[in-house]
Formats: sequence, structure tokens, C-alpha cells
Amino acid sequence: MNIMQYSSESDLELSTVRHQPEGLDQLQAQTKFTKKELQSLYRGFKNECPSGLVDEETFKLIYSQFFPQGDASMYAHFLFNAFDIDRNGAIRFEDFVIGLSVLLRGTVHEKLNWAFNLYDINKDGYITKEEMLAIMKSIYDMMGRYTYPILRDDAPIEHVERFFQKMDRNQDGVVTIDEFLETCQKDETIMSSMQLFENVI
Repeated sequence: MNIMQYSSESDLELSTVRHQPEGLDQLQAQTKFTKKELQSLYRGFKNECPSGLVDEETFKLIYSQFFPQGDASMYAHFLFNAFDIDRNGAIRFEDFVIGLSVLLRGTVHEKLNWAFNLYDINKDGYITKEEMLAIMKSIYDMMGRYTYPILRDDAPIEHVERFFQKMDRNQDGVVTIDEFLETCQKDETIMSSMQLFENVI
């Protein structure tokens, strides 16, 4: 269908194909970026994604360039879902920049909330051991076989067992946001691996 056709149907298609972001003033109020930074981020975003929207395949492609030594597709999938706030299969510039602001400039509390949302794969408000393991495995896959020190195949499982036991304070088999926040803020090793997590963004 020719996108230049003028009908209500093509108007709708045009609005989905070319997404215009909210005003920079509004985004500046919602994030910790300056207007100049937002303009520069937007230029970069439009360069990679001329339509103004990123679908999951594009996101995976962009991400795989940063981690050529491993397989980043699964981690990129989880990360995409964490950025795709309204769950519509596309990341708008607003979603991207609001998430980025939390990850780069947010308080510890905001970053941990964001991390909880990443780990809570099915978005039911709880992290299960399976969800945590899926994320950990995807991080290990992405870092690739050439990480130093060389990681054993069972390393993610051990990692999760250790973390999960600390976090699941009432031993009910799931981790709530409160348990997650409390454990992470009190535990140096978890906090330092959260810093590592920042490098993976």
C-alpha cells in the first residue's frame, strides 16, 4: 500500500510508521537529561531507527554488535521487554530515554526497581528462581566463552542459587519487590554485580 495515499487508513499507518516523540520539554521533565543530551540521543536514535520505533529484531541486531564474542539475542529479548513499557512490541524514543535515564542517572532505588522489572519476565510482580536463571544464563551467553576467568557451564546456576537464597527471605519460593530491594541494598556482592549489570546495558 502506498503510504502517501490519503485516507483515514493511511493516516493511521503513517502514525504507526513514523512515530514522533513527545516534546523535549516534557521528556526533560521526566528524565535526568539536559535538552542538549536529549537532542543528541534523539539524533542517534533516528539514525538507527528512522521510523522512530525499534522492534525487537532491530534491537537484537544493534545489541549483537556490542557483544560479538557471545550470543546477545536472549538478553536483548529480556532487555527489550523491560524497555517496552506499554508491551506493544516496539520501543518508542520516550520509552528508551526514560529507561536510559534511570539506568545511567537514577538513584540506587530507581535502578533496583528497573532491575526487578527486568528479572520479572512475566510481569506478575514476583521473581521466580526460573526467571532469575533465564536472565543469568542470557548474560553469561552474551559475555561469551572468552570471559576471564573462564566460566563453567554451571556457573549461572550457582550464582542464582546463592542470590535467590539471600533474597527469598520468607522462603516462599518467590522474591517480591520488597525482598529484592532490601537484600540488594544490604548486600555488597549483589550491589557490585548490579554495577556490572550497568556495564551490560
